[in-house]
Amino acid sequence: MAASTVLWRRLRGPGLVGLLARLCDRNRDRGGRTPLFLLAPLLAPTVPQATSQPLPPDCVCPRGAHRFQWIGNLVPEFGIASSGVKVLSTPSEFYQVMKTQVQMAKKRIIMASLYLGTGNLEQDLVDSIEKRLCSTDSSGLKVSILLDFTRGSRGRKNSRTMLLPLLCKFPDQVEVSLFHTPNLRGLLRLLTPERFNETIGLQHMKVYLFDDNVLLSGANLSDSYFTNRQDRYVLLQNCPELANFFSELVEAVGDVSLQLQQDNTVQQKNGMEHPYLGNKAVYCDAARKRIMGVIDSARRKQYEQHNADFQNRTPTEYAMTPDTWVYPLVQMNPFGIQIDELVTETLLTDAERGDQMYLTTGYFNLTQGYMDLLLGTRASYNILLASPEVNGFFGARGVAGAIPSAYVHIERQFYHEVQRQHQQHRVKLQEYNRNQWTFHAKGLWLYPAGAHFPCLTLIGSPNFGYRSVHRDLEAQIAIVTENKELQQLLHQEQQRLYDRSSDVTADTFLHPSRYVKLWVRLVTPLIKNFF
Repeated sequence: MAASTVLWRRLRGPGLVGLLARLCDRNRDRGGRTPLFLLAPLLAPTVPQATSQPLPPDCVCPRGAHRFQWIGNLVPEFGIASSGVKVLSTPSEFYQVMKTQVQMAKKRIIMASLYLGTGNLEQDLVDSIEKRLCSTDSSGLKVSILLDFTRGSRGRKNSRTMLLPLLCKFPDQVEVSLFHTPNLRGLLRLLTPERFNETIGLQHMKVYLFDDNVLLSGANLSDSYFTNRQDRYVLLQNCPELANFFSELVEAVGDVSLQLQQDNTVQQKNGMEHPYLGNKAVYCDAARKRIMGVIDSARRKQYEQHNADFQNRTPTEYAMTPDTWVYPLVQMNPFGIQIDELVTETLLTDAERGDQMYLTTGYFNLTQGYMDLLLGTRASYNILLASPEVNGFFGARGVAGAIPSAYVHIERQFYHEVQRQHQQHRVKLQEYNRNQWTFHAKGLWLYPAGAHFPCLTLIGSPNFGYRSVHRDLEAQIAIVTENKELQQLLHQEQQRLYDRSSDVTADTFLHPSRYVKLWVRLVTPLIKNFF
């Protein structure tokens, strides 16, 4: 059975699911559903029965007795106390929590982001790190920062120049890694201008770690993300095993990245293939082994720890069990790592009739595989996306200024497809609107049938689009909770975002702001996989 399950997982994928969905399209029932939902047991990983043995009370928790425990077959599972989960709501709160965490850190400060901005707020954040390193009790403090090479090198003043003084002053305590996609090389790298070279692939993870506290978000380290660019943020406190996992994950990506030197040059680590000058296949294979080694090692340690605890403890010692579980989901398709895609597809496929899914993205550009699953399965979906005015590219100069129109075109095509397939009763679109703000939130909340609060949320960097699945390095977490207070907090987070939205109808696209020029409509299908 296990062998057949592994074989099926290798065969399945967005292309196969999409093909099945299109073949089923002509055979919809009166409710507009396709026979695709009958394949859910095959498309989803085998779900083991919930263990009857109570779980140990620490953060090593190999099996959660809940509906989504199958995720633990793919990644480590961390059982935590819901009281340690803090859901943040505003950019300013995100910024202040980071500065506070920096000031309190004693062992490690780890930041993985797309880039670090060059404004006053970003400088204050760097200064707070410097101040902490200068304190008398910081001799054991290590600072590791992972950014994207192309985005972090853009312009004369950039992320690299912002961090150089820190690197020069504390060379033994500070490390700055710059990930360079292996797909940008040769003539393509030589001829592609700045900004455009960022479309090939990026380091897109957003992980902010302070000792044993982990802050997961979709927000970058830039002033707008600290002031008026809405995102999502969750702080997981006092979770040493989870913190160690993300520390090792960021370290692994840093090991296969270029290292910033004190003279503002970069070089690869000793023994590592160069990401764009070396052999691409050798580099990608080494990177995959290094990163998957972190995931496999964590799962192996949990298994061994669970067995040891089970053998050495009496049943009464298992009285207290976690009420919340965290699953780290990684997507790094350049290295053949597709865990997040597999889990997301399975969640979409396995959602039951009556389930409510709230899905949000700042850049609405679903992959064909996600789109087919969303339209072909049984749950109800409320999709929140950015109106043109709150799109991050709104008002940009040059070609970038047309990107909001391209997203409107994609949105309208999807809306018409929902109508054509008579799925408007269960698939609804809403646009986020807020004056003088932009929208960058992404993620998912799952409400079981008949429930008033969600029991699962996805939060992190992926946007559910082609880039997230195929080009960039992404990480998010699935939080599954049985705690009613935390469920209510997640529900309130969802409501805060959706309360600032309006329903998308046919009239929405008649508004002058939704006019899409002919050249944008013609070009969008050719370039949609790059943004």
